[in-house]
Amino acid sequence: MNSMHRTPLLKILEAYQPIDDVDAAQRDRIVQFVRSEPRCFERSLAAGHITGSGWLIDRTARRVLLTHHAKLDKWLQLGGHADGDPDTLRVAIREAHEESGLTDIVPLSAEIFDLDVHWIPQRSDVPAHLHYDIRFLLQARGSDDHVKSDESHELRWFNLEELADFPVGQSVRRMCEKWRVYIQGEEQRHSASGTRS
Repeated sequence: MNSMHRTPLLKILEAYQPIDDVDAAQRDRIVQFVRSEPRCFERSLAAGHITGSGWLIDRTARRVLLTHHAKLDKWLQLGGHADGDPDTLRVAIREAHEESGLTDIVPLSAEIFDLDVHWIPQRSDVPAHLHYDIRFLLQARGSDDHVKSDESHELRWFNLEELADFPVGQSVRRMCEKWRVYIQGEEQRHSASGTRS
């Protein structure tokens, strides 16, 4: 099978800057998987497959929309299966639309925001498998009024302070820290531009 469809993902994976050794190990694991598996974007690949998700912040960049995932019973970022689409940013935006009902969602960068490899337990006739999740920083530019899909128990906007003591996993905690750094960078940019004006 032609490997060209994997090239764009491999390029952004290789450009990704991990924040620590754990983050670097996740990236290396995903790179190895994508290079070795031509069907990596297909849900039918039983051992595991690529997924795309988004850390979806509001217009102010001060809140993030998380879902209480119905099947996994965890608070997570919005996202889902690539289903054959090799454009993981497009997958992340599509899934954010579908799971939130928000229509005006834009990427703040085409670069990867975060990566994670995690185990999905068996459910009915779907065997346990791995998700190789490619995550992007997205922003909702329009209304904040979301609509819960069948995949969620609940959708909720959180700020950093609320998430500090909220029961979320290490993967979400890592994205919170990256988000904090992003907010600080935005504040510094605004302060610098205000000083020069």
